[in-house]
This record gives sequence, C-alpha cells and structure tokens, in this order.
Amino acid sequence: MTTDKHSTQHNNYRYYDLVMALFVTVLLISNLLSSAKIIDLKTALGPIALAFDAGTLVFPISYIFGDVLTEVYGYKRSRRVIWAGFAANVLLGFFVWLSGVLPGEAEWMDYAGQDAYNAILGGISGLIIASLVAYFLGEFTNSYVMAKMKVWTEGRWLWTRTIGSTLVGQAVDTTIFMLIATLLGVFPPEILLSLIVTNYILKVGFEAALTPFTYRIVNLLKAAEHEDYYDRNTDFNPFKITV
Repeated sequence: MTTDKHSTQHNNYRYYDLVMALFVTVLLISNLLSSAKIIDLKTALGPIALAFDAGTLVFPISYIFGDVLTEVYGYKRSRRVIWAGFAANVLLGFFVWLSGVLPGEAEWMDYAGQDAYNAILGGISGLIIASLVAYFLGEFTNSYVMAKMKVWTEGRWLWTRTIGSTLVGQAVDTTIFMLIATLLGVFPPEILLSLIVTNYILKVGFEAALTPFTYRIVNLLKAAEHEDYYDRNTDFNPFKITV
C-alpha cells in the first residue's frame, strides 16, 4: 500500500501513460460527437423526452478512467491527467475555430461549403468553453470524492467509490455543461431539461453497469504497477500539476 508520503519508484509505471492517452482521446471524441448530433430515443421519462448529445455515448468512459487513475495512482497523478485533457480540449477548440475562419477551397465550397462546416462544427467553440468549465469542476470533484472515500473506507467497497464519485461528479459536470452550452446557443433551450436529465441518467447508469469492468482494470493495474495509492495527506489544490 502506498500513501502520498512514500511514493519513490513511480517513474517506472508501465501503463500510466497509456491510460492518460485513452482518457484524453475519449474527451476529444466526446466533444466532436457532441457538436455533430443530438440523439432522440423516441421515448420519454414522464414529461421529459430522452434526448442526448452524441458525445454521451463515449464521455462516461472518461469517468471510468478517472476512477481508475485515482484509485490506483492517487489524486496527484490523476490531477496531471485532468490537466492534460484540459490542454488537449483547448487545442481542439482553437484549431476547429481556425479552420472555420480560413477561406475554403472552391470545389469543397461547391459540394460541402461553409454552411455545412458551421452546422456540424461551428458550435464546437461554444461546446469547448462549456466542456472546459464543466470538465474542470466535474473531473476534480469526481477525483476528490473518489480519493477521500478510499481513505474513509480503508480501500474497501470499491463500488461505493466509483458510483458515489460519479453521482456527484456527473451532477456537477452535466448541469454546468448543458447550461453553458445552451446559453452560448449550442443547444436549444427548449430541450435543456431533457438533455440534463437524460445525460445524467445515462452517464451514471453506464458507470454502474460497467462496475465489474472497472474492478477488473483496477485489480490488473494494481498488480502490474505494484501500486495502491492512498491520499492520506494529499494537497487537493486542483491548480497544482506537480506530483
């Protein structure tokens, strides 16, 4: 068992970089899909239609990675990954915006055109702003709750930490993301409540359904990395990136 006082060997992690890369990839795919399509399941939860942005299909995976990172490597290393995802999202937003304002080639303008680009990717700048704020608050909330619960439970009952941290983190992330994106004109206000409720239910449900998978990954990584980190004396300041 490793605490934040006794981490000595950990420049030799075998899979930390791989988990980081997968985490960041999921975030970028999620933002692109969120801009591209809103899915309607043609059913309802009472008066609330079950409609959600396509990014919801993959975004919950980022919370699974976040849980795995915090459970195995600790909050401080999870914090570095969260900041890496933040920087990647900034780059995505900038280059999508830059591509949109540069002039289009004549043949491309004929068969696709600027309107098509704007319709699919034009809202991504607003999505990135909403995503960055929501992601920052949601991911750090998720990681903080996960780390604290691990200490409180002395490492027992992993499922309570993965689901409990997701319940809190996704409530913060989903609500803030949808509110900001709607205020910026990405989503129509008429479906705001449906988007919040449906996204939250799907994300939390997805996390709960994949709990056996999370257990498997956590156990494999703990064995492979010889690590089971406890954040007993960790500085939880989200603005630090040092370990």
